[in-house]
Amino acid sequence: MLNIRIEKTTEPKQKPAAGQKLGFGKIFTDHMFVMNYTEGKGWYDARVVPFSRISLSPAAMVFHYGQEMFEGLKAYRGADGKAYLFRPDMNAKRTNATNRRLCIPEIPEEDFVQAVKTVVDVDSDWIPREEGTSLYIRPFIIATDEFLGVAPSQNYLFMVILSPSGAYYENGLAPVGIWIEDEYVRAVKGGIGFAKTGGNYAASLIAQVKAHDEGFSQVLWLDGVERKYIEEVGAMNIFFKINGTVVTPMLNGSILPGITRDSVLHLCREWGIPTEERRISVEELLLAQQNGTLEEVFGTGTAAVISPVGKLRFKDDVMTIHDGKIGPLSQKLYDAVTGIQRGGAEDPFGWRVLVK
Repeated sequence: MLNIRIEKTTEPKQKPAAGQKLGFGKIFTDHMFVMNYTEGKGWYDARVVPFSRISLSPAAMVFHYGQEMFEGLKAYRGADGKAYLFRPDMNAKRTNATNRRLCIPEIPEEDFVQAVKTVVDVDSDWIPREEGTSLYIRPFIIATDEFLGVAPSQNYLFMVILSPSGAYYENGLAPVGIWIEDEYVRAVKGGIGFAKTGGNYAASLIAQVKAHDEGFSQVLWLDGVERKYIEEVGAMNIFFKINGTVVTPMLNGSILPGITRDSVLHLCREWGIPTEERRISVEELLLAQQNGTLEEVFGTGTAAVISPVGKLRFKDDVMTIHDGKIGPLSQKLYDAVTGIQRGGAEDPFGWRVLVK
């Protein structure tokens, strides 16, 4: 167990007013968690301190070689007024999977969860109460060695910052348009596509700009080798309901193992809905759309939870899904996941975790 030192701010910020439009990731709380790492010493000096700027050398390795990772999870105000997390142990496991790939020292899972719980507890009065709101939690690790050489750093900072946030999409559960990218590639098997690291997102920006210019909200990536199999959306995993079966791309090393993705698969199986994790080609989707068996499409992720898709574009083909409306399974899954997160529904899996 970490011995976490807590230093509370003497200048608390003005908290958002009830009903204030929060946006996503724009407002930050009073405190942050910080912990250092030095090779040969390990992780040390765990502390919660006032939110502030950090000072790094211009030669810090994170700026030059991108050795960094991040996670994302949320805290919720439960129906009983208490603060809850959703499956934080999964974020801890995924943190270490990313760390191993990027040569960043691992953090014991229990220490990761304790760090998150502690800083959320200190700033628990920042958790918004309105429907659809949450306290977004961003843990991240950066390499801090002052060295212009390509090698793993010997020093790191692990930090956790918090942001009271509204819905990820301003239109809530309104179905979004997805652009299937046919020019650029984001990741390949053997690379870092499965890791939660900034390089994956930087590689996606050019296609994201192109999609937005064409009126689409997100980019759906194809595999980097054959350019024909569906992988994931820039900010979420993707699901298709085809002829009664829920289908999602299998985890193959280039797709992020989403925690909401895993939760949706659990729920569908619990409800007796057939599920498949496998390769899905664009041609299969086009055929399913043509013969009327493509019933629903939705994305899953921490930020959006469930994001119904009303329109899919691939080259000159634009597919309208479920008449551009949210499908019944998408709605049911959203209600189930958010119900568990906030305590309004039964939690048969033990996913909801009390902060304190």
